[in-house]
Amino acid sequence: MAEKKIKDGFFGEKQINIPREVVINRLSKQQFVDSLFITHIGYFPKAKFHYRERQYGCPDNILIYCVEGRGHYQTATKSYTLNANQFMMLPPGKFHIYQADLHHPWSIYWIHFSGHKVKQLNQWMKTEEYEQPTDIEYNKKIIDQWFEIYNALASGYSDNNLAFANLCLYRFLTFFLCQPDFIPANLQRDPVGESIAYMRANIDKIFSVNDFAKRLSLSGSHYSSLFRNKIGLSPIDYFIKLKIHYACQLLSQTDFKINLIAEKIGYDDSFYFSRLFKKINGKSPKAYRQAMIEKKESLQPIIKFRKKD
Repeated sequence: MAEKKIKDGFFGEKQINIPREVVINRLSKQQFVDSLFITHIGYFPKAKFHYRERQYGCPDNILIYCVEGRGHYQTATKSYTLNANQFMMLPPGKFHIYQADLHHPWSIYWIHFSGHKVKQLNQWMKTEEYEQPTDIEYNKKIIDQWFEIYNALASGYSDNNLAFANLCLYRFLTFFLCQPDFIPANLQRDPVGESIAYMRANIDKIFSVNDFAKRLSLSGSHYSSLFRNKIGLSPIDYFIKLKIHYACQLLSQTDFKINLIAEKIGYDDSFYFSRLFKKINGKSPKAYRQAMIEKKESLQPIIKFRKKD
């Protein structure tokens, strides 16, 4: 059976293709904007069977930023794998094929951009270096900037929207192509904050201290010391408390069975989960749920209707 291949149409995707007449008649002729401008922008989550092949390349630069899973791509000379927290940039007019991994399909943010200054940009920033997978630390500002661009274009192609989106393109590219030699105080790395965000995003998994430390390129002891000094708990104790707090929400807000809640926070053994829950909260999950039910009932307003005189 032939392998399934699709260009788009993924559940939850976001995609905008700037109409050709807008590109030709407005963007490419608008002073200053014509230097660099967006032609396509998209987000494909868990894009299973995603596949594109361009024998003669694309007229635009293509930037693909992978935030989850992985994908594979091939240029005229090499084959690569693009993993989470990596990006790559393909130049105009060169053969390439790219596709999502079948078992761990990538989630990607991508932008195509063109303009009279693309060639100069590629020479100046030596973007050929980024044809290979390039590591990049997760930065929420990248995603926020992408959404600012996307939302502006999704609101229509007025002069203001086009100007805003394409001026934002410059800042978006700086996250990938260049970094200042200094780091302003408000942009200094916060490894503990990054770690907590990662914990919240992976509440259903089990990690060791070294797993967290490795993501930050720190030793386990140094990472633990940083975490304890800032939070007052060890990383694992804090992660467990996050899990139990989430379990409390599920117990009070859903009718999920105890074993399903245990699975949702990473514990296959529901008895172990119950013992851990009771150790932290002083009540079993069942008793906690019952207490929440009784509390809600006691807070229900009692409305008395008085017969009008």
